Amino acid sequence: MSRSKSSGPLLTSLAACLAAVLSTNVQAGSFSVSPVRIFMEARERATGVTIINEGDTDLVMQAELFEWKQKPDGTDDLQPTQDLVLAPPILRLAKGARQVVRLANLRPPVPGEQLTYRLIVREVPEALKPAQQGVQVQVALAFSLPIFITPPGARRGLVCTASRLDPGVVRATCENRGQAYAQPSSMTLTTPSGNTLLSSEVKGGYILSGITRSFDLSADGGRIPGGPLKLQVTQDDGSKQVFDVRLAE
Repeated sequence: MSRSKSSGPLLTSLAACLAAVLSTNVQAGSFSVSPVRIFMEARERATGVTIINEGDTDLVMQAELFEWKQKPDGTDDLQPTQDLVLAPPILRLAKGARQVVRLANLRPPVPGEQLTYRLIVREVPEALKPAQQGVQVQVALAFSLPIFITPPGARRGLVCTASRLDPGVVRATCENRGQAYAQPSSMTLTTPSGNTLLSSEVKGGYILSGITRSFDLSADGGRIPGGPLKLQVTQDDGSKQVFDVRLAE
């Protein structure tokens, strides 16, 4: 499977909270991680992730590993794991520096089952000197990178249906019956003759094996007609599936 080489969006969180009466400034480091998704074959023992300090100051970084499951409602469930190990888990990067963090897989392959984890790389906030007027607040930046360890022959198995929520809103419900993750990137609803009724991007749409998730799709042109329609689902790898659906009048 191919590996992405681009950097993904940052997940930001406040590292400190101050009273509203204080005058504040916000500071944040700047770093990138590559790849942003990690694909390993089941018998592959190790890989690497490159962290680059793109800011003007030194950074202290921490990397942590979690087993990644999803609850029946599709929300993520992260638990600490010892299936994989990192070296080094904590590193200091001078401005402009880069370092490779090695990731080793200790878990034996599970036939027919894709193993999923999350690597979270975050900046460790350091003490800042108070500004002359007010107090500085440091913002910790973090990446959450999915890890997929896939056995031979594991495939996605997405099955989707649709139902009406409102005159112009449709809920698409997709179940992943395969052994590997699915990730819808867009959905399009058309008439049997091919006229587009709505087209919507899907963000954060990972569906792990055995999980069902729903996505609400809104039409710009008002009411969506009932009857037999077609739902086209495009996934992150560009593959497309078309499902016959029927909406209530």
